[in-house]
Amino acid sequence: MLKTILVVEDDKNQLLLYKQELESEGYNVITARNGVEGIKVVNDYLPDIIVMDIIMPKMDGLEAMGKILSKHRKIPIIISTAFSCYKVSFLSWSADAYIRKSSDLQELKNKIKELLENK
Repeated sequence: MLKTILVVEDDKNQLLLYKQELESEGYNVITARNGVEGIKVVNDYLPDIIVMDIIMPKMDGLEAMGKILSKHRKIPIIISTAFSCYKVSFLSWSADAYIRKSSDLQELKNKIKELLENK
């Protein structure tokens, strides 16, 4: 069965890269441009896994992650950010994984596969 990934990312180029790369791996990819949209998509579609940026307009990724996990604790969440300082943030500890943004998505793909296999 096709696994669904929600990518929550405000940078449209990064969002397009994630979507293309993950679809080429055989995943169904749905997207949201901020935390508010991300919460709505989770409630509407219940994705198998979420890849979430932190710095976004309307609602940041950490706040959105908290709201999502309060209702859907079993959905794995990967934090994907360019800012390594968030790795030590207490709020980011709720995530199942933390990945530094890169144009090479192999680390992200490996972590998605690992988390989906262990779900």
